[in-house]
Amino acid sequence: MKTQFPSAAGTSRRSFLKVAGALGAAGAVAATLSACGASGGSAGSTAAAGRKTIEAGMSYALSTGFDPMTSTGATPMAANLHVFESLVDLHPATREPYNALAAADPVEVDATTYEITLRDGAAFHNGDPVTADDVVFSFARVMDTENASLFAQFVPFLDTVEAKDEKTVTFKLKYPFALFAERLSIVKIVPRKLAEADQASFDANPVGSGPYKLVSAVKDDKIVFEEFADYNGPMPANAPGMTWFLLSDAAARVTAVESGRVQAIEDVPYLDIERLEGEVTVESVQSFGLLFLMFNCAEKPFDDKRVRQALHFGLDTQAIIDRALLGNATAATSFVHQEHPNYHQAATVFEFDADKAAALLKEAGVDTLEFELLTTDTSWVQDVAPVMTEAWNAIPGVTVTMRNLQSGALYGDHVDNGNFTVVAAPGDPSVFGNDLDLLLSWWYRGDVWPANRFRWNETEAYGIVQAKLDEAARAGDAKTAQDAWNEILDLIADEAALYPIFHRKLPTAWNDEALTGFKPLPTTGISFLGVEHS
Repeated sequence: MKTQFPSAAGTSRRSFLKVAGALGAAGAVAATLSACGASGGSAGSTAAAGRKTIEAGMSYALSTGFDPMTSTGATPMAANLHVFESLVDLHPATREPYNALAAADPVEVDATTYEITLRDGAAFHNGDPVTADDVVFSFARVMDTENASLFAQFVPFLDTVEAKDEKTVTFKLKYPFALFAERLSIVKIVPRKLAEADQASFDANPVGSGPYKLVSAVKDDKIVFEEFADYNGPMPANAPGMTWFLLSDAAARVTAVESGRVQAIEDVPYLDIERLEGEVTVESVQSFGLLFLMFNCAEKPFDDKRVRQALHFGLDTQAIIDRALLGNATAATSFVHQEHPNYHQAATVFEFDADKAAALLKEAGVDTLEFELLTTDTSWVQDVAPVMTEAWNAIPGVTVTMRNLQSGALYGDHVDNGNFTVVAAPGDPSVFGNDLDLLLSWWYRGDVWPANRFRWNETEAYGIVQAKLDEAARAGDAKTAQDAWNEILDLIADEAALYPIFHRKLPTAWNDEALTGFKPLPTTGISFLGVEHS
């Protein structure tokens, strides 16, 4: 007998999600990326009365293309929220799943088989209908190891994806996976005819089925969108178009929203929050996004967890948050922040204790400890790092220097070839999804991070984490999954091989008199789904 998940819009769906939540490198782009041959101006110049184009200020440069199989840049990913759809999407602000290209919730044929029917009339921006063949192609290209898609690691439970008919897709799973519907948001559906014919061209000229079409994208300048008039899904465009100005300079972003040039900006500098609050609405949203401390566990004395723990205990995290971030973060008491639905306070919480830090180093046989802290050149990280080194240098026998590097150089020249001892860097895989299996898998499953970066994969603890991740993923009930996750959360805190110092709050500013329906995001990026500029 076939069973069906409750409606995504109803209370029963929310109840299901409460349980399920517990179970739970793109090439460089040319200087100008243009879609449809356009290159300038704001979209929507012929907008109907009362409907105005939305203008926004973006923090991050356009460093990759837009193909959702390969693109992981912050700005292209934010753009893709508006250009592409998945079968099931996560609302950018609430992180709640909703049916996008799927006409209804996935139908469970049996424990490892689901069927999904596409919504009637769904079309791509070039006018072609969205078909089951496009869905199968979109999943196949992500799952194909030759394409080296980052997103393949998020769907390891998938075995086959096949078209049952023109509008129905059958998914065969390798094992039961309670978060199947929610995890579908990882794969955006693309038109096979265009993406297969010329991937490079598609990367620069994306065509999706979302509420906005990409008109043009000029590196270091702006991205222009226009409303897709034939969109018939649950998130129609409420503006005739959008223009996103790429303002990596923080002062330029602040000036743009103060002057009214834009109606919203992301990544408000912490020092400007108080001043902006007198002009526009500013909200700092707690996120999973974190600053982690990562050790080269193949290098002595950092192969000893007592040394790693000592450096965590030696940080006055609240002082770092107050001094460098003006209070806009929360000290880590677990791998995830307290607002996460699967939060569990770790058995080891690194509250500031300089004496304990010194005692742990002595216990590990380390009388003197000298190392260079490598960090990214992200502005807020540069504010944080000196306060960290100051605290460590106050521990007897510890001497720390510091070097800020561009992210690509940090990983390419140092981390990936083992040329480092200690790194402090930002990270936020919650842009891909919010379930605990995904967040843990990003850093602790497989080889990418544990083997090739912090070099922890030959430890007993690594093996336990892999087994517990599998146990939670295959769990038949919420308690079994949470129990397995709790063991992982305790273990990775105790090991402290790669572990958060704090979870950031993300400040966004917007003119609430101009924008209706706008909500700040708990992830990097900005969203205008359901937003109107009047």
